Amino acid sequence: MSKPNLRTRLFLSHMIVMVVGISTLLTVGKVYTPRLFLVHLEQLQGIDFSVVRVKSRLIDGFESAWSRGAFWSVIVGGTTAIGLSYWVSKRIMQPLIQMEEITQRFAAGHLEERVPENEIPELNQLAESFNRMAQDLEGVEQRRRDLVGDLTHELRTPLTVIEGYLEGLADGTIESTPDVYQRLARETVRLRRLVNDLQELSKAEAGYLPIHLQPLQIRPLLVSIVEKFSDQLLDDSPTLKVDCPESLPSAMADSERVEQVLVNLVGNALRYTSAGSITLQAWTESDKLWIAVKDTGRGIKAEDLPHVFERFWRSDRSRDRHSGGTGIGLAISRRLVELQKGTIEVESEFGKGSTFRFCLPIVPEKSKLLSLRD
Repeated sequence: MSKPNLRTRLFLSHMIVMVVGISTLLTVGKVYTPRLFLVHLEQLQGIDFSVVRVKSRLIDGFESAWSRGAFWSVIVGGTTAIGLSYWVSKRIMQPLIQMEEITQRFAAGHLEERVPENEIPELNQLAESFNRMAQDLEGVEQRRRDLVGDLTHELRTPLTVIEGYLEGLADGTIESTPDVYQRLARETVRLRRLVNDLQELSKAEAGYLPIHLQPLQIRPLLVSIVEKFSDQLLDDSPTLKVDCPESLPSAMADSERVEQVLVNLVGNALRYTSAGSITLQAWTESDKLWIAVKDTGRGIKAEDLPHVFERFWRSDRSRDRHSGGTGIGLAISRRLVELQKGTIEVESEFGKGSTFRFCLPIVPEKSKLLSLRD
């Protein structure tokens, strides 16, 4: 047996309240009112007339008048209560029915649907919550479509190159030389790097990447990264240097993940800095420790700055593809920083260079003392 809908339940609840009120009024009036009236008449006995003779007639007249008054009270009050109950039920149910229709259209794929404002505060709050959820889901769906489109675009190029070379090798139009096989190997490396980056990004965004927070000294890490990259640079490459005080408080961070972020940032800086310098900086500000990678490269245009941390975004797709970038490194870096309770920012001036910086929480004093004891 199906339950009645909300409108019916609201209407029935009002009716029950009305019936209980009227029943109480009738019961009290019928049982106690004549008795109270009789007591009042007996109190008047002996003042200037006798009520014994007219007592029964007075009581009958009172009951008759009271019955007629109660009858019309029930008619007027009941009609008013029924009308008011119906109006209130309709006023509450109408926006709920509208919201149900909108949610059904939203579930059917019309993600642009929104619930209009309502004059009832509680229902208006519900509508606002639904609209925020709808907006977030619409953004997620749009990012999913963008991701599928970008991924298809990124995979198409190496697959097309590999397919072309293999067909040429199969029909003999391309001679099998070491250079051809090296090109095929480079394309497969690009595919493997893209798959690995996508897997890393999906784990980071889902929160599945293990993050082991512990006190971390930043300066030794910056020095080791500079040494690692300096060994691979040519004579005409930009110079790498560290600008960091000797004494800095420890950051509460995961050393491997911080190193991964810095490698991504330094790698991007080298990719877009043909000459000049790349500086790794660190300083403290309030309860945060800031780390920056500053370069003198070509910089980023102002209209492109809001998109640098988006997946597969590139300011120059042809140049990035030639250099081997997947367009996911900065998105991974942002998520890794967020998982360590930090934020990452970028400042850039086109033609003069860029500065990527991120912050990490400083180790509280109590944590320092405990680590020293250990």
